[in-house]
Amino acid sequence: MANSLGQTIPLAKHGIVIGVDEAGRGPLAGPVVAAACVLGPGAPDGLDDSKKLSAKRRARLEPLIHQSCRWAVAVVDADEIDRVNIFAATMLAMTRAVASLVADLAEDPAAVLIDGNKTPAGRVPEWRWNARAIVGGDGLEPCISAASILAKEHRDRLMRAAALDHPHYGWDRNMGYGTAEHLAALRLHGPSPLHRKSFAPVAQLVLT
Repeated sequence: MANSLGQTIPLAKHGIVIGVDEAGRGPLAGPVVAAACVLGPGAPDGLDDSKKLSAKRRARLEPLIHQSCRWAVAVVDADEIDRVNIFAATMLAMTRAVASLVADLAEDPAAVLIDGNKTPAGRVPEWRWNARAIVGGDGLEPCISAASILAKEHRDRLMRAAALDHPHYGWDRNMGYGTAEHLAALRLHGPSPLHRKSFAPVAQLVLT
């Protein structure tokens, strides 16, 4: 778990608003990562859905978000994804990120805005905040855009580090997604401890 320290955040008109997004639902390997963010007064311009931004632009924006906003990141590893399924793991990562940020803020938010069409409300027992799902929210709400960038950059760093220990799979290039290169390496070398054994391409190799 990672989070910000010490930034002063102004209240929105009706209280604090937290944006939440995740990265890594689709890959065959590695964790799912969620980020929660409250925009600060010096939040950078040009925030957008991380998938629409170049790697260079995301790398420039991430430290600016770190410096000007309040944020937290939570990670759910592959073994936990296999135990609970990827949807539940995503909801759990979001809950952990928001809980960490709220503890840092020492104040409950007025609202939590989540990219997508579902929220952890009613799905994770620890979730206790007013939540609203927004389809395409990472391109519509700057606080979700910031969370999108933080989650993507954090997960990419984890996968580049993992690639040093497991160089066969090209994770520094494919970030664990099922590219042709990754699938060929899976067939040749078999799954690593960081592969999601509940995902079909990996499960088929485990069972053969």
